Amino acid sequence: MTLTAPAPDTRVEAEPQRRPAAAPPRRPGMARLALTLGAFVALGPLTIDMYLPALPTIREELATSSATVQLTLTGTLIGLALGQLVIGPLSDALGRRRPLLAGTALHVVASLLVLVAPTIEVLGALRVLQGIGTAAASVVALAIVRDLYEGRAAATMLSRLFLVMGVAPVLAPTIGGELLRFTSWRGVFAALAVYGVLVLALGMFGLRETLPPERRRSGGIAGTLRTYRGLLRDRTYVGLILVAGLTMAALFTYVSGSSFVYQRQFGLDEQQFGMLFGAGAFWLIAATQLNPVLLRWWSPARILIAGTVGGTAAGGLLTVLAAADIGGLFGVAVPLWGVLFAAGLALPNAPALALSQYGDSAGSAAALLGAVQFGVGAAVSPLVGLLGNDALAMGTIIVAALALAVTVLAVVVRPWQLADPQDDVLLAVAH
Repeated sequence: MTLTAPAPDTRVEAEPQRRPAAAPPRRPGMARLALTLGAFVALGPLTIDMYLPALPTIREELATSSATVQLTLTGTLIGLALGQLVIGPLSDALGRRRPLLAGTALHVVASLLVLVAPTIEVLGALRVLQGIGTAAASVVALAIVRDLYEGRAAATMLSRLFLVMGVAPVLAPTIGGELLRFTSWRGVFAALAVYGVLVLALGMFGLRETLPPERRRSGGIAGTLRTYRGLLRDRTYVGLILVAGLTMAALFTYVSGSSFVYQRQFGLDEQQFGMLFGAGAFWLIAATQLNPVLLRWWSPARILIAGTVGGTAAGGLLTVLAAADIGGLFGVAVPLWGVLFAAGLALPNAPALALSQYGDSAGSAAALLGAVQFGVGAAVSPLVGLLGNDALAMGTIIVAALALAVTVLAVVVRPWQLADPQDDVLLAVAH
């Protein structure tokens, strides 16, 4: 269906408001804003990825199984999903800065407590708290972008943001591997705490409030539930967040399984794994930076179609090569790079389309989007360990997730019916 404003009715107070947003506050420069928000959002990928080279070591030191260790990653994703559902509405009611700073502070505390975690169960619980803390950065950053930009300008800004975010997964496993030369896996979490303190200071002194008091929405728990109910009644929005979630599931399948595939199946050490993981993340970054160029000629919906279909094809190739044992290490790595490139095209455009009609409830809409993304990722990531932690298991889950994303896109979203989001004067700023 075409994204158009519904006629007013008696339920308007209970529904997310679909009307043109009020005049936005004065904007900082796009580059400076992308760097500031990117520093916060990078906290999530760093928290997820920096300890990946240490997963086999954690398994041995805490005397547990590979699948159980991977559940600590799942705990982070659960925290990210649940945290966003709470923090998103809070940011609509209280403004963006306070929830952002409080969440970052929680992350710092949880990271420090990991230093004394005695068991895998305690580590898993603290990873949930870390996820809740990083959820603030994830949802508030999206809401800030929606406060300031619309349509193609929003998709362009998200692509710039993904450039900054992309540095984190490129560097995180390499940083983690290098830290393991000098410290234990607990030292990785000490480094995360230090980074959290730095970005907390950056937010306190370098980020203005983007949601003025007159645009805030506060309806308590009942109002929050009504807002979510209204969002879930929008078939196109629901379809788009499912597509984003399934694409993220494919990405987290790679994240959760790659350390075991590269280190155990192919015998790489921690530093070699970090380098190869970074090489893969390069293709994710390249796609996100190609996206603004493609947006000059194609709509976000068309690029989203290309990303999901291309990712499914690359995942299928990975599965075939892994099943036939063809190509060795590069028979696994090269198709994975294709999956990451395709994800880099899909991930900025699905949120931009999903949020385009929800200026007055951007925090809640972004929260539900993020909850689905990380919730699906949390559900899917342990499957790699349960299926054997090898390249075939990884490829099977990736192709299944992306094929389902294509199905949802075709059956539920029907992108050929979507209007190309019309930009206001902010579009000129993006270019």
